[in-house]
Amino acid sequence: MKFVAFERAKQGTGASRRLRVSGRTPGIVYGGTGEPILIELDHNALWHAIKKEAFHASILEMELAGKEQKVLLRDLQMHPYKQQVLHIDFQRVEARTRLTMKVPLHYSGEEESPAVKTENCLVNHVMTDLTVSCFPADVPEFINVDLSGLKKGAPLHLKDIKLPKRVKFVAKGQDNPVLVSVSAIVEEVDPAAAEGADAPAADGKEAKGGAKSGAKAGAKPAAKAAAGAPAAKTPAKPAAKK
Repeated sequence: MKFVAFERAKQGTGASRRLRVSGRTPGIVYGGTGEPILIELDHNALWHAIKKEAFHASILEMELAGKEQKVLLRDLQMHPYKQQVLHIDFQRVEARTRLTMKVPLHYSGEEESPAVKTENCLVNHVMTDLTVSCFPADVPEFINVDLSGLKKGAPLHLKDIKLPKRVKFVAKGQDNPVLVSVSAIVEEVDPAAAEGADAPAADGKEAKGGAKSGAKAGAKPAAKAAAGAPAAKTPAKPAAKK
């Protein structure tokens, strides 16, 4: 990937601020056998370049004062809330000097894996890049990782994949870190739905029981009323006249 840079003579906070106002981004290139050089780049061109993965993870060709030299992006300072690059650093790359850099991981095939396809598992990408050491000619743009063989309960470790030739992993506390984890998806039952399913049966029993108790309760007062009521009197016949 190529880009154009220009030398800048002035340095300092004020000079950098004026440079940004004019649509330029201050930067520096250092390393190798040469002296550090202050540079400036067109901000619009730089803004589009930093959106590409290759700009962050590959050897770049910088044109400066009519000459091309290979560099590597080392630092990028962004504005806290504006879409603006405040400063950028590049390191010169020499063919016989090993580089330590981050290389992105490209995952593929997880949808076809047994873990996802038949075992109802969730795949989590624990790491998105690896820090590696290699010579400039061997720097990979990315490392492809095939996940088509993932199975339930079997996470993918670094030693489960094959790194490109002459590329070594730089361990930072872990020699064999987990790249991808696999976990089963637990289906939760909604308590409200469960209660709702049981409610009709409970209400039916309660209603049935209530009806029986109501019938019994209504029968007892009626019986009591019948037992306590005075017997009906038969009207006496009038005495016969003599």
